[in-house]
Amino acid sequence: MGQFGSELRLERERRGISLETMCALTKLSLRQLLDLEAENYDQLPGGVFRKGFVRSYLGAIGLDEPSWIERFEASYRASGLASADEIDWASFAEIVRNGRAPKQSSGARGRWLGVVAMLLLLLVLGWFLWEFLVHPRLHRSALQPNPPAPSLAATSPTGSANAALAL
Repeated sequence: MGQFGSELRLERERRGISLETMCALTKLSLRQLLDLEAENYDQLPGGVFRKGFVRSYLGAIGLDEPSWIERFEASYRASGLASADEIDWASFAEIVRNGRAPKQSSGARGRWLGVVAMLLLLLVLGWFLWEFLVHPRLHRSALQPNPPAPSLAATSPTGSANAALAL
């Protein structure tokens, strides 16, 4: 057993975490945890899965991920199992992962920008409706004269007779 695996085991034991608890926290099998602590890297799945197991283990016991991942990669290279292509691919994947780290403030900022844009759109739409639909109708109705009210003389049957007598 190498130094990396034994240090992982010591950190787990120092925190009082059993292997069974680690299985529940990491969703890894007992055999995979034992292989990781024993540095039996050839028994673990390859590629990103192996590094994912280490990240899960580190997160479960609360260790500083970047420094421990570097130690894991050094241990893995020292084991002789790592090919040059795999090392280059792992460093490339790490660079991409670091470049895509989510920014906490951009989500809230984006939501507020969306709210402001929506309010601005509603304001412009309201102005358009007022200026081109409602206001011209109000203006036209104000310019048109009111139709004359019907007179009583024209509507009553005796009113026409009275109008004839008045002449």
